[in-house]
Amino acid sequence: MLSAGMVGCAFVLAGCGKQSILSTHSPQAHNIMLLWWWMLAAAVVVFVGALVMLVLAWLRRGTPGLPWFGEREDVSERMVLLFGIGIPIVALVILFAVSDVYMVGQTSPPNPRTTAMTLDVIGHQWWWEVRYPGTTAVTANEVHIPVDTRVNLVATTADVIHSFWVPALNRKIDMIPGLKNRILLYATKTGVYRGQCSQFCGFQHAHMSMWVFVQTPSAYRAWLTNMAAPARPPTTTLARAGERVFLSSGCASCHQLRGTGATGTVGPDLTHLATRTSLAALTILNTPSELAAWIRNPQAIKPGVRMPDLGLPSSEVRELVAYLDGLK
Repeated sequence: MLSAGMVGCAFVLAGCGKQSILSTHSPQAHNIMLLWWWMLAAAVVVFVGALVMLVLAWLRRGTPGLPWFGEREDVSERMVLLFGIGIPIVALVILFAVSDVYMVGQTSPPNPRTTAMTLDVIGHQWWWEVRYPGTTAVTANEVHIPVDTRVNLVATTADVIHSFWVPALNRKIDMIPGLKNRILLYATKTGVYRGQCSQFCGFQHAHMSMWVFVQTPSAYRAWLTNMAAPARPPTTTLARAGERVFLSSGCASCHQLRGTGATGTVGPDLTHLATRTSLAALTILNTPSELAAWIRNPQAIKPGVRMPDLGLPSSEVRELVAYLDGLK
């Protein structure tokens, strides 16, 4: 009973992540969903047919031959040719034509001349770097795009193989060292959609997720303008002390704060950290308490992550949190 309950809870919680191929918001993802339903329907027909034949064989155990046809060998041979050769060949040809010809054409990388904008996504162990060419905007683990806009997403990796996948918007694409891969990112409805690295990339692969925020054009432009601006100067005594801690400790050697002397590139750009909804690639929420816990002991939250425990005293952690929480 306990095992059944745990399995049931897993299925319930699996639907809470907004990461489903059955909830689509782009033509490309919709076509993939239809293919999935047709494949499921075909599999159900085959499964039900096999069950019927098994039940029929059980009911007729001890009785030679087929129902109605008896022991006619020509009928048995035709059934083998039909169900063992004919139908599988037709089904596989149709499946190949739909999935490897039609579907590939529908979800193929876009011609940059047909897209309204380009964004770069770089995979790291284990987080996403997002850049907007033509601007100084940089963020992490959150992709923002305007609704009803064709976006040319260019995917690369800074270390090992990753895979970019937002099921509600399109298929997955691999991110291979030394190569660039592209995909069309397009959404017909505003909202927030979850994405995931779908290629095993190390110990924290399961905690390498992202949000895709689809906004109205005006909201997107306002967000992009804010992201392109340098870091806001601290306004309180505690936050100013936190800025000094950031620049004098190991933080500045790994993270960038545009507009300050922090130019590190090992970890995410933190110029507008407070605008993000999560930390550590959706592992924890971006709240002052969670941020403090992350600074104190990141390995306890995300074992194997490259961020070290700097051993800061509690007073400096409070100052650092006050500063980072004001970077909006």
